[in-house]
Amino acid sequence: MNMNRGLLVVTISAGVLAFLSGALYFTQIKAEGALLKPGDSKIVALGQSLYQDNCASCHGDNLEGQPDWQSQNEQGRLPAPPHDETGHTWHHTDDLLFGLTKLGIAKMAKLKNHETDMPAYEGTLTDDEIIAVLSFIKSRWPQEIRDMHDERNRITAEREKQ
Repeated sequence: MNMNRGLLVVTISAGVLAFLSGALYFTQIKAEGALLKPGDSKIVALGQSLYQDNCASCHGDNLEGQPDWQSQNEQGRLPAPPHDETGHTWHHTDDLLFGLTKLGIAKMAKLKNHETDMPAYEGTLTDDEIIAVLSFIKSRWPQEIRDMHDERNRITAEREKQ
């Protein structure tokens, strides 16, 4: 991939993520009690099992994602990113992660003709199961990353109250 194409992919990805953040805010896609529970061993155990059954084939058994996840593949799509601390999952609030997982990128952001390998789990997993999977993922992050993620959630919640 040449430098200009790589820059274009990064720019488009950043734009899509910014749009998704705004789409989530304006459409208010939220699950009641969607706060992740990485310290609840029962929820995390359920999430681990569901992750293995529904997510690991793309995102990896150890949350490592697919190789070259920041570069488009032959189909022009971005491979599955890691969900460990090396990826960008922890940069997004609980509500955004929940919405992306439940509705998928295209539906949540109302993007027509957007192709992605990431399925929407609405109708496959319940809201509680989605929360369990996301709780499992968060439980695997180092404490410093979990703390930064909690701070993002707190700041976002404060902004939404204003």
